[in-house]
Amino acid sequence: MANHLTQRNRGCLDGHFLIAMPGMNDERFERSVIFVCAHSDEGAIGFILNRPQPLQFAELLENLDLDSQPCPKEGPSTNHNVSDFPIQLGGPVDAGRGFVLHSDDYMSRSTMPVSDDLCLTATVDILRAIKEGHGPRRGIMLLGYAGWGPGQLESEVSANTWLSCPALDDLVFDQDHSGKYDRVLGHMGITPAMLSTQAGHA
Repeated sequence: MANHLTQRNRGCLDGHFLIAMPGMNDERFERSVIFVCAHSDEGAIGFILNRPQPLQFAELLENLDLDSQPCPKEGPSTNHNVSDFPIQLGGPVDAGRGFVLHSDDYMSRSTMPVSDDLCLTATVDILRAIKEGHGPRRGIMLLGYAGWGPGQLESEVSANTWLSCPALDDLVFDQDHSGKYDRVLGHMGITPAMLSTQAGHA
């Protein structure tokens, strides 16, 4: 995944939301809101943003035994409460792997910019930084991701499977998951009842 994100030019859907249309025939993505991190001729990668997980961040840290490893001081203290740091299902691909989508105030050698204001880090360094209060100001822990092969996402958008629009950071990090789908549509000036008449782009 790292190679796909770093060795690319930005695609037209980078930094966009994908909103599942009512005709979505895959229950894993029903009423989903996805943030697209990478879109190119080679395919696309994104993260579902409205699938919370019962696992607590403090439990994850305990399971990883991070206490035995030093924490890099990558930035100023954020005073982030690790008990409140959200964990979500990012998608069905590689669901055992964790990624942190976060604000650009945290950077490490493995951090990859994915939009003008957001970055992605997939190493334990950021988990230790969050634990010690030196992580990003805003972030989400995502387990797994959603992926598309070459031309697949373009075909799905053309087939009216997804609606797309530029993402807003406040909606990316909004933790009211049950209403996020409708709020993203509302930002676009659309109600769910209107979706059956919409084309694939906004």
